Amino acid sequence: MGFQRQTAKNHYLHDTRVENMFINEYMVSAPGEYVKVYLYGLMYADLSMPLENDMIARELSMEEEQVLLAWNYWEKQGVIRKHYADPNNRFRYEVEFIDLKEQLYGTKSTQKGGGKKDVPAHLKKQLDDSTMRDMFAEIERITGRFLSGNEPTNIQNWIIDHGITPDVVIYAYSYCQNQRGGKNQYQYVNTVIRDWVDRGLKTINDIENYLTESDNRHFQYKRVMKALGFTRNSTEEEKRIMDVWFDEYAFGLETVLEACKKTSGISSPNINYVNSILTSWYKGEDRKKTGASGATADRGGQSTASDSGDRIRRVMKSYEEDRERNELLWKQRTEEIYAKIPAIRRMDSELHQLSMELPRLILSGRFDAKKRADELQKRMKALNEEKAYLLTENNYAIDYMEHPYTCAKCKDTGTLDNGERCSCFSEKLSQM
Repeated sequence: MGFQRQTAKNHYLHDTRVENMFINEYMVSAPGEYVKVYLYGLMYADLSMPLENDMIARELSMEEEQVLLAWNYWEKQGVIRKHYADPNNRFRYEVEFIDLKEQLYGTKSTQKGGGKKDVPAHLKKQLDDSTMRDMFAEIERITGRFLSGNEPTNIQNWIIDHGITPDVVIYAYSYCQNQRGGKNQYQYVNTVIRDWVDRGLKTINDIENYLTESDNRHFQYKRVMKALGFTRNSTEEEKRIMDVWFDEYAFGLETVLEACKKTSGISSPNINYVNSILTSWYKGEDRKKTGASGATADRGGQSTASDSGDRIRRVMKSYEEDRERNELLWKQRTEEIYAKIPAIRRMDSELHQLSMELPRLILSGRFDAKKRADELQKRMKALNEEKAYLLTENNYAIDYMEHPYTCAKCKDTGTLDNGERCSCFSEKLSQM
């Protein structure tokens, strides 16, 4: 016994399925004309019927150029893929509508041209659906934005191409968000990950050790240049010379700064002059102790490098503990307010949606983008004012729901926006 189902012959009697992910993540920020092109093309794709761009233009009362721009836009957004019969003719192509759920949660990544990447056996477990969902959800929590376009696929490609774990990807986003001033765009994160991989760093432990050391060395470079009266960054050659002081000679920063003071009597302070002083000290010629308080000295005033590194690692660990403690306090306060003043939960939800829409709107190129952006900003201002009113009316401080920091200047990172050490770093270091 067989079964058949009658199919409607008139295409106007069919239904076209549109993914909610497209509506929520892409349609809201796209130009209206481009949405029309996408939906019209999707209808014909479901029917497996051919359709040319000039026909779309006539049916939608648009210029053909606008249709071509629409497909370019959706290709950049990562929701369609173009397939060219003739690579030299960029105006003739087939349009493939990408399954957005498959792109976000699928277990394999898609390359340009439609080919599938071979996933190494040891990575297959890491790319299962639940692991990917958990990773994407954690990244969205860290960055405060939704992943869209090709970003989910690119993230999976990092795992496959570099042989790293999802935990490393999450760590990279957290590092860029918290230590690099909120630079959480995937292009920036990709650069950071590639640098780590090129250095052979594929575990969180290796990465943390490297960052601790490199962060300390960056501070040493800045401090030496400042002692010599320079406001610019050090050159690669100057860094190489300073690396010799700290690594080969094992001088501490106090000793190096003492040598920098010797340049006060010359007209043009420079690294080479300081290098000659430190080289003579290292060889035992005219060797001096620095007398710097609190420095562990050997070989004529040299700080023990391993002791200094251990102290700095303990300081960075204390910053991590500060962040974790303050993050927990912030979450507890938030849940407390949501329980006592439910209206604020709804306001925060709306504020989150508006904050996600605003940057997409500005980049969309819509003809009414400025007007709509002004409306969004006014609505966000009104919501924040109403939220402040409800807090004070219920005997809470107006900043009660703001993220707390042990040090507001560096946001518990130890590093200021200009790359210099925060004053709290010295305080912590003296306590170690």
